[in-house]
Amino acid sequence: MNRFFPFIAISLLVIACGNSKNTDETLLNRALKLHAEMVTIDTHTDTPLNFLRTGFDFSGESNTARGSRVDLKKMEEGKLDAAFFAVFLGQRECTPEKYAEVNKKAHEIFDAINKVIVQYPKRAAIATMPNDVYSLKKEGKRAIYIGLENGYPIGEDINQLKVFYDLGARYVTLCHTRNNQICDSSTDPNGPQHNGLSEFGKQVVAEMNKMGMMIDVSHISDKSFYDVLALSKVPVFASHSCARAVCDNPRNLDDDMLRAIAKNGGVVQMCILSDYVKKTPESPERDSAYRALRKKYNNFRDLTPEQDKQATAEWYELEEKYSVNRATVSDVVDHIDHMVKIMGVDYVGIGTDFDGGGGVEGCKDASQMYNITIELMKRGYSDSDIKKIWGENFLRVFNAAINHAQKKV
Repeated sequence: MNRFFPFIAISLLVIACGNSKNTDETLLNRALKLHAEMVTIDTHTDTPLNFLRTGFDFSGESNTARGSRVDLKKMEEGKLDAAFFAVFLGQRECTPEKYAEVNKKAHEIFDAINKVIVQYPKRAAIATMPNDVYSLKKEGKRAIYIGLENGYPIGEDINQLKVFYDLGARYVTLCHTRNNQICDSSTDPNGPQHNGLSEFGKQVVAEMNKMGMMIDVSHISDKSFYDVLALSKVPVFASHSCARAVCDNPRNLDDDMLRAIAKNGGVVQMCILSDYVKKTPESPERDSAYRALRKKYNNFRDLTPEQDKQATAEWYELEEKYSVNRATVSDVVDHIDHMVKIMGVDYVGIGTDFDGGGGVEGCKDASQMYNITIELMKRGYSDSDIKKIWGENFLRVFNAAINHAQKKV
């Protein structure tokens, strides 16, 4: 053996490691530079649920409430300019009494959002128009938009859409995990109730078009999806959905649905909830632990503030315990690659579902958002394409909804 070979091998290894480090640093610097230039928008987080919890500090400086994946400090660290905060209401019975109950709860969450954001006038502001994110970014502030996740609190009163619009909601996710008065869900264990949109749901679509309110097709059944696209006069969007061809889950969109959204001029915002990103190997122990936790806390319904805090802590403990099979940023970008292949780069965006289950290895919270940008760069996406994915595509849909409504005035 050549006596210089070990020296040469070690030297090459050192050089390779050095080049790898330089590459990582170069990518990080490129990503941070690009984030400074572009607007970055996450179209779905369930962060307002934390606003009702004792000890939650949205500044991110002194939280005593565990578990939030989004706060101002994390948004600033991750270079995230804007987020849509979801006013989320779980599905119950469709009765006048329950409609009134959840409508009241929705108002409480809207109030909580406004009360929290007004405490940080130098760091964030409520946003309602597409260009707000640009003006607020120039001021060094985060733009907080609002969406209504689940049309349930509208009840059967079409005028409630205007009420929620005036409160700041700029989109409505038509349903959640169960069927409601508007449409069928993609995951209701009892199957379809309306065979797509209900008659009232068809009125909802027309009224939202008229008002300039975006229609969110995440969570809805395949038939409901196609009913919406057939009726809507403007592009629609999925605020937090993945590609079914990459991860076979009824919550995800199949290739025909992706093509239909592209033809409609809409956009699919990539969700990073691990179970929708990657098939998890079966684990009876894990499933049993989660079932026991749900049973212990009444499926997380009607909890006191202290019970809610404890339930959240125990949920995140389970997430950490069984995190070995969690999806990664690379898995997320596999979905984006597939969507771009099927739809084109003009129809893809990002909606994390943080604080509603979203989070993957490498992007566990808003402080790590630029890691998605780095992975996109590694795969050869241009700066122009990344700008589209991080906000420009979604803002096109947002503007289309508003412009259509203004033409009707």
